[in-house]
Amino acid sequence: MSAPERIPPRSVTTAELLAKGELKVRGRIREASNAVLYCSVSYEGRDAFCVYKPVAGERPLWDFPDGNLAQREVAAYEVSEATGWGLVPTTVLRDGPYGEGMCQLWIEAAPEAELLALVDGEEPSEGWKAIGFAEVAEGKTALLVHADDARLRRLAVLDAVINNADRKGGHLLPAGEGRLYGIDHGVTFNAENKLRTLLWGWAGESLPAEAVSVLSALRDGLAPGAPLATRLAELVTAAEVDATRARVEAMLASGKHPEPSGEWPAIPWPPV
Repeated sequence: MSAPERIPPRSVTTAELLAKGELKVRGRIREASNAVLYCSVSYEGRDAFCVYKPVAGERPLWDFPDGNLAQREVAAYEVSEATGWGLVPTTVLRDGPYGEGMCQLWIEAAPEAELLALVDGEEPSEGWKAIGFAEVAEGKTALLVHADDARLRRLAVLDAVINNADRKGGHLLPAGEGRLYGIDHGVTFNAENKLRTLLWGWAGESLPAEAVSVLSALRDGLAPGAPLATRLAELVTAAEVDATRARVEAMLASGKHPEPSGEWPAIPWPPV
């Protein structure tokens, strides 16, 4: 009699780990305005570190009265996954030690060339894009620039789609193998134009071909009844899903990166 075939152990996905694993709070990230807890998570032999943001620790915001910020973080992840660019770390909604909240894989930032800089002069040097002038001392200004980096450009497109009202420099995490992640997406998906970012360097420029292709796929995914639209409807309001659909359509119609509207501060403060 032959020996029974051995079935290899099932591989636990990162989403399963975050959604089903045992969360243990290890500390609190005190720089954040809302409750942000650094945790370990374990499930079926796999371990990782993560960020847990309980809804109970959110500070109410007058311009985001509908739903909660945790669900918006998950919605941003869902759109990021739909682009195929993988710009947002794996993010789930789950119950935790302090109630329901967002749980996101912890990304250890890797040392890398600067993505943002302050420089003298009125024009950026080659390889950089201008954001605007910043006061660095009394009576002295410097030009704030960001790298002319394809990864940042993808993130600028994602931010325009999700209407990110708070893309700061500290929310950019270069990781290993040339990856770049964006984090902190609680103030996104507002039905009104709230885009506020440091990534304005491509404003008004033609979208690259890959962005047009991705936006076309998003348009299909956001059609009423389509998978992405159905998932977003579980996380944000119907008006916000409609507005997301309209932003994608507008970018495809113009073929360009959006420009500041002038109706809302274009750059977050503080910028980093």
